Amino acid sequence: MQSDKEDKSEINIKEQKKDFLSPSPRMPNIKIFSGSSHPDLAKKIVARLGLDLGKVVTKKFANKETSVEINESVRGEDVYIVQSGSGEINDNLMELFIMINACKIASAQRVTAVIPAFPYSRQDKKHKSRAPITAKLLANLITVAGADRVITVELHSSQIQGFFNIPVDNLYSEPAITKWIKENIPDWKSSVMVSPDAGGVKRMTAIADRLDIDFAIIHKEKREDDSTVLVGDVRNRTAIMVDDLADKGDTLCNGAEKLVQEGARKVYAVITHGILSGNATDRINESSLEALVVTNTIPQDEHMKLCSKIQTIDISAMLAEAIRTPSLYLRLASSY
Repeated sequence: MQSDKEDKSEINIKEQKKDFLSPSPRMPNIKIFSGSSHPDLAKKIVARLGLDLGKVVTKKFANKETSVEINESVRGEDVYIVQSGSGEINDNLMELFIMINACKIASAQRVTAVIPAFPYSRQDKKHKSRAPITAKLLANLITVAGADRVITVELHSSQIQGFFNIPVDNLYSEPAITKWIKENIPDWKSSVMVSPDAGGVKRMTAIADRLDIDFAIIHKEKREDDSTVLVGDVRNRTAIMVDDLADKGDTLCNGAEKLVQEGARKVYAVITHGILSGNATDRINESSLEALVVTNTIPQDEHMKLCSKIQTIDISAMLAEAIRTPSLYLRLASSY
């Protein structure tokens, strides 16, 4: 009799695990809120998860202080706050801190900051005497605000993960980029992957290996005229430059010009974070680039109005999966 009871107990445990791990159209223990920086991406994420965006009101007081109101219960919930490093970055960061803290003191079980484009990521070390390490400061602020975990996409320096004392999921855009290349560049099999500078070689070779194609590097020589040398052959071939971000656009536009001079038939640039500040869109319009392809970690609607060469890759599926998977295991763990 005791053996029968043990067998039944084992069967029940297996059935419970199956119930919690099996995919479902809705995940009721998750609440996802959007900050002001990128509501369009947040809407795409919740649509993929079969959820609705959480109810939150963000506004400014007359003295420009930030006000946040979470207008639904988050008690015992697994909360995700989507806020990218774009637009009014400092205001948006303050908004993120307040949203995290508001959910934490409202008894959320866990609060995850989803920061597709991590701001201040280029300030990850002391470049000169008395310079701050602002990326580390930001990591401290996110943690002190009450975040239990961070999800981000392609940090400028992977060492930033070590600035946190909480788990950080640094997602890579390589699968989405390789998929876009295969679907949109007809002669991609004979193309050449190019890093526009020495710092992006590791990223570039990872994508080149996925596609099993040749690669080249644009190397800047230490001369007064900052002249560049192409290491590799792009003659009569399509060149695809890849980098983690494009800000002013100088590196990409100069790189495209160099590749055309070296005989490339077409030049594409595929970038994870399209910051495109200042008159970057004008530079791209006037450049030798066939197209500038960026993911939607940062809103691109205004940039696309100014530059017809810009195209986007949607990464909401990747972020949705990063939310879905640990949440399923959290549900499983809390059931015992």
